[in-house]
Amino acid sequence: MADVLELPVLAAGQPKVICGLGQLSRLVRWVHVTELTDPASFLKGGELVLTTGMPLPTEPTLIRKYVDELAQVGAAGLVIELVRRYRTPPDELVRACRANDLPLIVLSRDVNFVDVTQTVHALILGSQVETLRRAQQVHEAFTALTLRGAQPEELVRAAAEMSGYPVVLENLVHQAMLSESTGRAPTDVLARWERRSRATPSPHQTDVCGPESWLVTPVEYQGEEWGRLVMLPDPTTSPAFGAEHIMVLERAAMALTIARLMQGRPWERAAHRTALLDLVEQRYRSASEARARIEALGVPTDGHRIMIALVTLAGGVDDQAQLEDDLARQLQQAGVPALLAAVSPTRVGMLLALKPSRPWRPVVERLGTHVQGSYPTAVVSVGCEIFDITHAARSFHQAARVAHAAVPDGRPFYEDSDIGLRELLYALRDDLQVQDYVERHIGRLIEHDNRHGSDLLATLHTYLDVAGNKTLAARRQSISRQALYERLRDHRTPPRT
Repeated sequence: MADVLELPVLAAGQPKVICGLGQLSRLVRWVHVTELTDPASFLKGGELVLTTGMPLPTEPTLIRKYVDELAQVGAAGLVIELVRRYRTPPDELVRACRANDLPLIVLSRDVNFVDVTQTVHALILGSQVETLRRAQQVHEAFTALTLRGAQPEELVRAAAEMSGYPVVLENLVHQAMLSESTGRAPTDVLARWERRSRATPSPHQTDVCGPESWLVTPVEYQGEEWGRLVMLPDPTTSPAFGAEHIMVLERAAMALTIARLMQGRPWERAAHRTALLDLVEQRYRSASEARARIEALGVPTDGHRIMIALVTLAGGVDDQAQLEDDLARQLQQAGVPALLAAVSPTRVGMLLALKPSRPWRPVVERLGTHVQGSYPTAVVSVGCEIFDITHAARSFHQAARVAHAAVPDGRPFYEDSDIGLRELLYALRDDLQVQDYVERHIGRLIEHDNRHGSDLLATLHTYLDVAGNKTLAARRQSISRQALYERLRDHRTPPRT
């Protein structure tokens, strides 16, 4: 409406808004010139009605009926010329328009209504063509992303870039799985996310709702909703979501549904993995951004002790997703909020958030016992406790060093204090100097075993395991003590062949 009033063809009539000033943002879908007393029967909504005022009834009740019907059908506004019949608008007409909050504009000079309709209709049709062109661009962009198997974060980023507003994908428990802030600080977008999200109703179709006027669309498949896609307005300006923003958000939601069906893995786990690796690799720009991102995933940080636990499997595992699900179930039963995700083909990482009054050892022991029941060769290791989320990398690397050095001996978990000289040597097993030392001292022994089918290396291993007790070593090897002496003599001077 405001744009139409500024057009030269209408501005020539010196338009004046009598009432409905707050409704000038209404969309004008068509211009309708009429001198009928019941024009509403020919309208569909969104029309700007132009009249000379000649057919207006004089009875107040009929004037009110005239305006009421225009308002009920959804007319954008009423423009009346004050040239032929009136010099001022009838009081009852003004009162009726004000009661219906219907914009009433009067023209003090003669205007060619045909020129007005031609000008406005040309703009409307041009806008519709541009809308169709833009819709085609959006459709093609998301189709291309879908066909090449784009990851969900790419789809959310595309929606944010196309709209110019931040976009967030959340699950049914109001955890922000993916977000793209588009020029705004991630902290501003995600701060206190769950509380703000729960204050925003879930509409059955795309709509602006909630105290912050979010544009929200459900993400669903076959009638079952599994999340929401949210577009956040600029808090410094009034919300200006239009048809294009709705189109972008709905097309992104459709692409996300297709991607979820094709990829077949829980996106919550992918979101946890990204957040955990961002912490470990220190990709956050600030501590407040890191906290906002982690808390938006349902893991509290303020007033909690944080530590990293790792499950390392020799040679990997056939069904890593099953291990993740098992660990998630154990943490849920223990009531411990955590980020949990595979960080490599052989390792699952967990960021545990514990209340100050809760000791961490029983929690980790429970996890380790459960893991050992299904994966006997797995090593559960923990890093140091931290109180600042930005120090998560330190806890992670300590847990990784412990896992690398730990020699599995049946304990449910390993920490830094468990690493002694034996474990240190084990951790250095890939070092070139250690390998050279070992080869110089027992290389000939290994060669002798390989050539003659003997088991001198196994005998040495047993002898060292029992701390040099020859009687116990002979018993474990199921040989006589004399035979053991001969083998030990062979150890000292391996025969040349």
